[in-house]
Amino acid sequence: MTRPKGPDRDLQADLFLPQITSLPIRDQRDTMERPFFSLHKRKRVKPIDYTSPDGKVSVHVTGNSEYGIATIYDLDILIYCASVLMEHKRRGVNDIPQTLGVVPYDMLRTLRRDTGGGEYEGLANALNRLQSTTVKTNIRTHGRREHTFSWIDSYSQVVDPNGKIRGMRITLAKWFYDGVLMDGGVLAIDPAYFEIKGGVMRWLYRVARKHAGGNGAEGFAISMPTLYEKSGSESPYRRFKFEMLKLARENGLPGYALEIIEHPSKEPAIRMVRRAALVPAQGEEEVVPPALKRPVRKKAESSETRPEFPADGHIGYTPFGPIAREALPHPQRDLGLIADEFRRFIAARKIPADAINIAQIFATFCSRQSAAS
Repeated sequence: MTRPKGPDRDLQADLFLPQITSLPIRDQRDTMERPFFSLHKRKRVKPIDYTSPDGKVSVHVTGNSEYGIATIYDLDILIYCASVLMEHKRRGVNDIPQTLGVVPYDMLRTLRRDTGGGEYEGLANALNRLQSTTVKTNIRTHGRREHTFSWIDSYSQVVDPNGKIRGMRITLAKWFYDGVLMDGGVLAIDPAYFEIKGGVMRWLYRVARKHAGGNGAEGFAISMPTLYEKSGSESPYRRFKFEMLKLARENGLPGYALEIIEHPSKEPAIRMVRRAALVPAQGEEEVVPPALKRPVRKKAESSETRPEFPADGHIGYTPFGPIAREALPHPQRDLGLIADEFRRFIAARKIPADAINIAQIFATFCSRQSAAS
């Protein structure tokens, strides 16, 4: 395994190109439902061993004694890199690089983290865990062979002559890189994902996004024991079940509603339904089952931690511009007209412009528009 290189004083041009901001966030699909990451911040050295019930899919994850297994919080770096790769692809870049030049400040802002000194140290620790974690899996091989890799092959810091860190170079594992760029390899996720504090809740969001994202009002139901196996959790089943039931009762998952399905003779299940699927057609009254209603938050969300759809004006240079360009069918209609129509849409349904899932609602709205004639 290639070890992290020392500071690189050769400031290369790729770190001085205009940085990509307001990225539409993308997650690699294959990693979203299997136990690839530790769900807690504490160091985990116990391996993750998973085999699907039909025996066709296996995941084996190990970490070294110094750093432990990469966590679901470290995954944020990979999500950021996947989003950058997809933005290059959307822009038609030829030969998209496997090694990315990253400005840590931009990455931290995108991941909705502070930009103090401690966060930069945290990034270095996360990169060490991503590089030292070893994954073996037969996903994408139809069970014929295993791929063995670490999430990143190498990383290095780029510093200026005064010793100030100007950027990082991160070389992604080819398995991850190929998975992002293959057709259907990523799914859009709500930027509010980065505001989720609990690791189990973050994992549950990713499961809901993969399975319930396209299932309409019926959603997706999964039994508690199956959910437990897919999580790779170190906690005993009873503790995991307690956490899942608590999350379902609180029903605070961004973009997805949760419902507990009780069974008299077996373990309960959880149903996940995309909230946008519960938004009624124009002129209809919204009807949401009581079990799927989201409780009112006790504290108002900070407008600095999530996007708010602009009350007027063009959206081309706002966070919603890239979302529209990604979701609108081609040939695309004028973004100003789309913005005005969306304002009328949310006003008619009394959806706040700063709703926590407003970006997802806007993306769905755009995907349902007709192409320009």
